[in-house]
Amino acid sequence: MKFVIVGKNIDVTPGLKSAVEDKLGKLDKYFSEDTIVHVTLSVERNDQKIEVTIPVKGSIIRSEQVSSDMYVSIDLVEEIIERQLKKYKNKIIDKHQAAASFTKSFVEEDLDDEEEVKIDRIKKFDIKPMYPEDACVQMELLGHSFFVFMNADTDQVNVVYKRKHNSYGLIEPEE
Repeated sequence: MKFVIVGKNIDVTPGLKSAVEDKLGKLDKYFSEDTIVHVTLSVERNDQKIEVTIPVKGSIIRSEQVSSDMYVSIDLVEEIIERQLKKYKNKIIDKHQAAASFTKSFVEEDLDDEEEVKIDRIKKFDIKPMYPEDACVQMELLGHSFFVFMNADTDQVNVVYKRKHNSYGLIEPEE
């Protein structure tokens, strides 16, 4: 694995770089040598945050962790990614497409599918054209963390979602 480590509001010291490479290096057994791991370390007030993004063919493995200590955040993010890999192995590896991103031993290893993804509720609703700001208001009124709507400007299905620190995000399809 190859690491791309950047810092926002923090200097990436040799100690931090080493901690990231050592801890996330444990994931090396799952990925091929040429897999690139994007790591962003950031500090906001007392929050020490690490974001890890690992693009694999056809998918993205991502986790972010926040704590009061960057080294604790690094430990947590490695555990989460390893758990994600084991839990979703059969979903993220289509043997014909994404297998090149992973080691042969991980692809061939049999893991229990004890935590199968199960949809236990389906909702249907009318999608009405509205502006993103109106969709945010509707989302708040419903008490949800996201809202699907038809964007009145683009006539495309979009999603607004609530982000940390009371801000909002908008997801639009690529054109």
